[in-house]
Amino acid sequence: MTAPQTPAPTATLPAPAAIQQLHHYAYKARDAEETRHFYEDILGLPLYHIIQSDYVPSTGEYCPYTHFFFRLQDGSFIAFFDLGDDVKPEPSPNTPLWVNHIAFRVNTVQELEDTKARLQAHGVEVLGVTDHHIFKSIYFFDPNGIRLELAAQVANEEQMAKDSTVAHARLKEWTARKEQWRKERAEGKVAAPLKPQQNDRPEFARG
Repeated sequence: MTAPQTPAPTATLPAPAAIQQLHHYAYKARDAEETRHFYEDILGLPLYHIIQSDYVPSTGEYCPYTHFFFRLQDGSFIAFFDLGDDVKPEPSPNTPLWVNHIAFRVNTVQELEDTKARLQAHGVEVLGVTDHHIFKSIYFFDPNGIRLELAAQVANEEQMAKDSTVAHARLKEWTARKEQWRKERAEGKVAAPLKPQQNDRPEFARG
């Protein structure tokens, strides 16, 4: 058994890479053509690249696949694997369906409205437009059961910069409260999930 390696002192490590943008996010697809039709013909993302192989480069395991990529305006991609089994990916059994999703930015709220109308004309159920204060969104599912969001920013750079000055403090407070909650849960004093210290969306609170 190999002993765990001791982390190198931080001072000797190179600086983090300057991560520029998302390169791609990959999901399993039930069917490549069904997925292409949705992303290219309905959402307007061009099919840009395909990789096909019998073996997985990262692990070396045998698993034939077609890996295909759709390009966003900034040069990033959303990608899929068709494994040739005609099986839809399963959602996480311990996570609500609204939690795991990918959000794409559009430029205007009007584009949200237009895309909503376009999706509905193709038989896609759409939620929203939802007001998140700093942006507005619509939500829908792709043919693989993946929840997607289109978001139009409404807050300006000054507003976002102001929020960034308190983000660490708010998360630190949440972490401290969670540590106390874990202790009380271990002692059998609480069973309910931890609630946040403030409600940024009071308009949705139930009376």
